[in-house]
Amino acid sequence: MNRLRLSFACWNYDRVRALQDGRVRPEGIDLTFLSLPVEETFYRQLRYREFDVSEMSLSSYLLTLDRDDREFVALPVFPSRLFRHQSIYINTDSGIRRAEDLAGKRVGMPEYQLTACVWQRGILAEDHSVPVASVRYFTGGIEEPGRPEKIALNLPDSISVTPIGPDQTLSAMLADGELDAIYSATEPSVFGRVPHVRRLFEDFVAVEKDYYRRTKIFPIMHTVVIRRAVYERDPWIARSLVKAFTESLRLAYEDLKHRNALKVMLPWLPQHLDETLDALGEGYWDYGLEPNRHVLEKFAQYSHNQGLASRVWSPEEIVLASAADGFKL
Repeated sequence: MNRLRLSFACWNYDRVRALQDGRVRPEGIDLTFLSLPVEETFYRQLRYREFDVSEMSLSSYLLTLDRDDREFVALPVFPSRLFRHQSIYINTDSGIRRAEDLAGKRVGMPEYQLTACVWQRGILAEDHSVPVASVRYFTGGIEEPGRPEKIALNLPDSISVTPIGPDQTLSAMLADGELDAIYSATEPSVFGRVPHVRRLFEDFVAVEKDYYRRTKIFPIMHTVVIRRAVYERDPWIARSLVKAFTESLRLAYEDLKHRNALKVMLPWLPQHLDETLDALGEGYWDYGLEPNRHVLEKFAQYSHNQGLASRVWSPEEIVLASAADGFKL
């Protein structure tokens, strides 16, 4: 039988490792797995459409829905999720003692449209009385100068976003007091080295557990997209890929539960897993539309409210729900 060859760019997460090492093979498809850092994957896919299938920033994907060609189709597969209270960093000399103090401050972020930052701004506005437009934002590289927005933005005048200088970095600006805080997906190098650079939420695990208890939201960072031309030529590949991703996820769940010999280099992994299940419940990373409907709805609201998406996209418009729809005997 001839199998369709597709390229797939993604970071080598445990939940896709069975696809990478061949334990799981999508029906009718041979995947060429390219293990790339997420920033490289996003840049190459959004700028040059290099891959048939790829991981993609949820925020960037929503912005592509405003384009006439809508060049990507998203699957209800979410390889990256992360609570984002933990990655807000402050300069304590700026007088920030609690989240509400961020109003009126200078905040750096790698890109305004970054998925992590959309979640952070939304949560701070909704839960901590920091309206999105009450902050002055500065964008650029955390550690390397010259990082641009991957997608051109058309923001309302009420939102102030200024690129930093060509030789500046957000990390250095936070340490030097030129910024009061950083919202990011990565830890700035000055954290842990400069005493006045701290996390906004010091006990972030307790804060994030409380957030999940109240909202049942485990924030989605990335989805998986197919180039529309590839999907429209062979629509069956969507369901085949979702089935394979789901099986690979199941094997990752099983690896975490393996107790007689640890597959992950964490000595208290069983206890950590028990703690996670106690806080989030079984199936906390499950794919599909319905288990994640409320998460996609919240993100779509945040993206529109922050001047990014042109409207509030419905979950059915965001991901291809039919790819996870199954038959019953």
